[in-house]
Formats: sequence, structure tokens, C-alpha cells
Amino acid sequence: MGLNFQQEKMRLARVQKTLTEEVDRLEEETSRRKKEVVHIRKHFWDEVKVNTETFDDYLETIIGLRQEAQALSVTQSIHRHASKRLSTLHRMQDIPYFGRIDFREDGASDVEEIYIGISSLRDDSGENFLIYDWRSPIASVYYDFQPGPAKYAAPGGEVQGELKKKWQYLIRGRELESLFDTSLTIGDEILQEVLGKGTDKQMHSIVATIQQEQNRIIRHDHGRLLVVHGAAGSGKTSAAMQRIAYLLYKYRDRLHADQIILFSPNSMFSSYVSNVLPELGEENMQQVTFQEYLNHRLSKQFQVENPYEQLEYVLTAENTSSYQTRLAGIRLKGSSSFVDAVQSYRRSLEYTGMIFKDITFRGESIITARQIEERFYNQDASLRFPNRLEKLKDWLIKKIKEIQKAERKKPWVQEEIELLSDDAYHEARTFLAEKRGLKREEIAHYEVEPDELGRLIVHQKWMPLRKKIRSFRFIDFKGIYRQFFDDSSQFVKGENTAKWSAICKATQEMLDEDKLFYEDAAPFLFLKELIQGFQTNSSIKHLVVDEAQDYTPFQFEFLKRLFPSARMTVLGDFNQAIFAHANGRVNFDTLTSLYGRDRTEVINLARSYRSTKPIIECTRRLVPNGGEIIPFERAGERPVLKQVVDRVELHSCIVSQIAALQRLGHKSIAIICKSAKESERAYESLACIKDIKLLKSNSATYEQGVVVLPAYLSKGVEFDAVIIYDASENVYGDESLRRIFYTACTRAMHYLQFYSVGEPSPFLRTVLRDGYVQYASI
Repeated sequence: MGLNFQQEKMRLARVQKTLTEEVDRLEEETSRRKKEVVHIRKHFWDEVKVNTETFDDYLETIIGLRQEAQALSVTQSIHRHASKRLSTLHRMQDIPYFGRIDFREDGASDVEEIYIGISSLRDDSGENFLIYDWRSPIASVYYDFQPGPAKYAAPGGEVQGELKKKWQYLIRGRELESLFDTSLTIGDEILQEVLGKGTDKQMHSIVATIQQEQNRIIRHDHGRLLVVHGAAGSGKTSAAMQRIAYLLYKYRDRLHADQIILFSPNSMFSSYVSNVLPELGEENMQQVTFQEYLNHRLSKQFQVENPYEQLEYVLTAENTSSYQTRLAGIRLKGSSSFVDAVQSYRRSLEYTGMIFKDITFRGESIITARQIEERFYNQDASLRFPNRLEKLKDWLIKKIKEIQKAERKKPWVQEEIELLSDDAYHEARTFLAEKRGLKREEIAHYEVEPDELGRLIVHQKWMPLRKKIRSFRFIDFKGIYRQFFDDSSQFVKGENTAKWSAICKATQEMLDEDKLFYEDAAPFLFLKELIQGFQTNSSIKHLVVDEAQDYTPFQFEFLKRLFPSARMTVLGDFNQAIFAHANGRVNFDTLTSLYGRDRTEVINLARSYRSTKPIIECTRRLVPNGGEIIPFERAGERPVLKQVVDRVELHSCIVSQIAALQRLGHKSIAIICKSAKESERAYESLACIKDIKLLKSNSATYEQGVVVLPAYLSKGVEFDAVIIYDASENVYGDESLRRIFYTACTRAMHYLQFYSVGEPSPFLRTVLRDGYVQYASI
């Protein structure tokens, strides 16, 4: 039996009336609460009687302060929650709900009508739900079942019943346009419509079109690690973002947005996904790139190469003499075996090899590196390594205190006293007088003893030295890491001796210039942490790592130790593993071994939704295991190849093609090149295109319009139309470039065009032969 369209329109009008009333009520409340917050802040001290004459007066003052602060905190909290709810209700006014299930629980006579939207809404009585939040337990039936027996996990246990009907609603401009009776997970009509739209500057929430396999990811709630391996365009990133929204909803009493970190591939991607959680009424989590974290930890000591500089070298420096050595170094330093090698090296430091720095004051060495080394290795060897370092630190602090006493008699102290300005002298006198417990009126008449002032000056001058010792800066970490590459054959097993020697030489040359290869950054930090103790962050409860195939096993081991209290959601696609460390041996076995198979679940997403069926039929044949990728049934044009004679003809064709694509209504058009070097050349040659933009590795936002960018920066984002700038054998002739070529092609939603200066890439031979790519008509 179908739904009565007119009755559904009337119900929508009633829901919208309730929404409007709730919005009006909350707007009045937030306005009132805001005024209260402003008033309390403005008159905070008027309400508190400050009196410290007696202990009772002091106690009364403290209690008064605490009460006022508590009142302010409560009012601010109410205002914050009301504002957040108001923001969600505003979004709901346009599309209050998108689905409905008719569900009868076992043992019940009535069928319950469950309407599903981005947040819940009750009727005026507050007892009945007009809309259920898509994250509520019963809403999972909508995503997971077809009509028939169904169940869901409720807080009180599993609820079983029968799903009688499932409906979808298409609401636009606050008007009900159509509704569908569907026996599929999500009706193709709505999904087709969503996918058929043009792309936007930002990713949006997908709650109305979540598929069953994506719902598994979103509601997955056991184990330590969830690994999502998905084809390009399979919705893995979208599902991960909805997953965060779900976890924030389910554990709202103990999980907050600032306890979640997303490691994204680049700043542009961070901008692209920044809209998803606010759309669902949740605060954004912390977002950072792994490079930003490395820079935060290392930039004061080293100039650290970034991953795109590393990749640019791999893509453009194949003719240099050091190329093969560098590739070997990248692969070795990212491997699990190198984790073991660094750990073995650190264990060896318990017996020999620690390198220290002289402790100096005013240009003179007061404790030599040799003295520190002797002290360290003469301690009780049965003590744990970190405990030995702590004892060494305590010894150094004690030692400099002794030296500091003798320093007070030195001539430089008297010189410093004489050079004190009036302001500095007054400040010192006030500090010393207050330390003696003098009252305010007595301070002005207080005469400072020269010895007392000398002690203060010496104490302040030695403060940076004490700070340096407490933060282990007397250890020469760079020297220790460099030493690892002197002769580490005992730690690095199975490496070709000649290649290993060359890797060692190149690494040491960089260190001598205070530079670090990207592949050295994680191992250097890992060794440093193994020596001084890990600077762990236990406040982070969940870690999301996107484009996981770009991370090395070493980096994952480092993240695991860095965030010991966090559960992890890791997303990746083997076919897009474009970094040198992944070449030829990409798999997630190292991930499942992070926490063990019993605490790890792997979910595969095979269906691709981003592109039209003809584009997916082409791109899935570009990679060895592409047969596993299932295209979504969405019609479109076959990709096109145009072979040109030279770059003059190439640029003329691209200019014409972009004008044609814009006439067809495509708003985001990407000209994707192999490298940044090629992107810059292309951008200069195509400058005549209005508002064309060049995207670089430091671009902060995802741009619409016509953009030129290297393939590795396009990961994770999508465009209405993609032009592969030069898909020739000359550019994409080497097998090692297959994955980067595939990554570029899979960014296209509606249209994919190849140009080739001369013979096309061998990657295209099969798809050209079998008709999945058509030659452009002359």
C-alpha cells in the first residue's frame, strides 16, 4: 500500500511548524543567555566582596569568587548548547527528514512509523519523536535491511522485529517533491541524483545515501583498529567522517571533538572535508597533516623535506646518479625491519655509544661531554635506561647548583648589578621583598643586600641552562642518529653492502647540513623518543588516518606509540599507493600486526560511486586487481583520447575543450599533470584561460573553477571533469607510474579526457583496444 502524497505533504508542514516554533524559542533563549554571559562578565567583580583581613574574610572571598565563576560557566555552557542545537535546527528546516521505516517490534501489535533525519525532533508534548537522528540505534534498520525480518542493537540488548516498508523522501526548498517505496538499501533514484550533481568546494554529509557497507564502517564499535580498504570513489572518506559524527553522538558523555584527530594528506584536503561534521551539527575534530606534526617537532633543529618534495624527486630525478640509492633508502627507512633496526641500536646504547654535549656557561665548558658520558656508563647497569637518564639529569642539576654558588663571587656579577636599569632594579627589589613577606608599603623602603641581588642575577642567568638539562638537550640526538649510519651492519640485516654504504653517506651528508630527508624524519624522532621517553598524548581517544597507503610501516608504529589511548580508523586504497616506499609491495599486513588480528577488522569497499560507469569501466582496467572494483550504474560518456603533434597543438586543444566543458555546465575542471614541475609549465602555457589557478603542495583550500595540479595533490578530492595533460609514453612510460596515473584518472566524476603528445602511454593500450576509451573525432 502506497503512501498518500497529500497526507505526507501535510505532515511535513506540521513538522516544519514545530521546527519553526523550536527555532523561535531557541533564538530567544540564546539571545537571553548571551546577554546574561555579557552581564556576568561585565559585573563579575561587583558581585564579589574582596577582603583578606582575616582568614574568615579570605575564605568568604574565595567562596564568592567560586560561586560567580560557576554561574558564569553554567550560563556559558547553556548558551553554547542552545547555539549548537539552533544551528542544527536551521539545517533541518530545509530538509527535516529523508527516509522512513515502518517497523513492528516482536510482541507488539502496532507498526511504528520512524522518520529519519540529521537530528531528532520531538512533538510539543516532548514525549513523541517526529524525527529520529540517523545515528540512533533504530535508524540502522533503514540502512541495513530490506523489508522482512530485521533487528537493531539497542542499549538494553538486541531488538528484533519486522521491517514492513521503507520509504525515501526528496524534499527541496522545504517542499516535498517526491517519495519512493524502495526495497533496496537506498533507492537508486536519490543516489543517482546526488551523484549526478556537480562537485562543490567542500565534501558534504552523505547520511541520506549511506549504503549498507558504509553503514558497517560508521557503526563499527569494537576492537582497536578499523582498516577500510576502498576503491577510488567508494565513499570511504565520507563514511569515516559520518563515523566520527556517530561516535560523538553515541559517546557524547565521554567523547568530544577535540579528542579526535584526523591525519589528512594535505591542507587542501583538510579544507575540503571541513564542512561535513558542522553539517551534522557536530564540532570539527582536530585536523593535521603528518608533515605539520613533523615540522612542529623538528623544524627548530632541521630543515625537513616534505613528502611532496620527496615524491617530486622520485618523479623527476630518474636520470641523476644518486637516484637508485635514494629509492633504496626510502624503501628501507620506511620498512618494519628498520623499526627493528632502530630498536636494536637503541638497546646497544645501554652499553656504549651515547653522545653528549658539553654544558657551557658564558662561553666556557663547565661540565664536559666526556664527564657526562663517564657518569652515565658508570651508573648501575641494572637500572632501566630511562631511569639512568633521569638519575644523570638529577646529577647534572645538582652539579650546576654547586658551580652556581661559586659563580656569585665572579666579577661579571658585580658588572651586571652596576648595569641594571632603574626599572630592572625596582623589579628585582620588589621580587626579593615579596619573597621576604614584606607588605606593599614596606617595599619602597627596602634596601637590597648586594649578595642577595647577586644570587638573584646568577639564578636568572642559569635558568636557561637548567631548562636545557631538564629537557635532555645535553644529549646529542643528531650525533647519535648520525652514528647509526657509521657502521650499522649489525642492526640492518640483508642489505646490499654497496647500497647500504651509499645510503649511509647520503644520510650523513644531509645531517651535516642540518637537513633531514622525509624518510629520516620518523626514524629520527622514534630513536629520540626511545632514548628520552615517548612524549605520548593520552587525551586523544580516536585517530583517523586517511590515504593510509601513503604512510610507511615505520610511521604507523610511531603513531601507535604516540597516541597509546587512541582507537584508530585507517582508510586507504592499494591502487593509489604512489610513494616510493610503497612501490611494488603495498599491503596492510603491517597494519593488522599493529594491534593483532583479534583487535583489528578490515572492511573492503568494492563499489565505486564517484564516476560514471564508462569512466570506472576504463579506470579499473588500468590497475592489476581492478576487476574487483564494481561500478555504480550511472550513465555517461566514454573517456576520450586526443593525440597531438606538439605542445602548441596540445595547449590549443585544451583551451577549446575547457570552453566546451564550461558551456556544458561543468564548474570544476582539473588539468592534472604528473609532477609540480610539469604543472608549472602547463599553467604558464594556459594562462590565457580566464581565472585558471595553479594548486601547489602548500595550497590551503580546495578551489573550484579551472585548476592545474600534480596528480599526487588530487588525492581524496574530485572534479566534474578531468583532463590528463599529457598521457603520452614519454611522460607515463615507466611501470612505476601506473598507480599515479590511475589516481589522476579516478578524480573525474562526469568527464575524462586524455591528451597525448605523440604515442599514448602503454597503460592505455588495453582500454583503447577494447573500446573503453574512444579516439577523438578529427
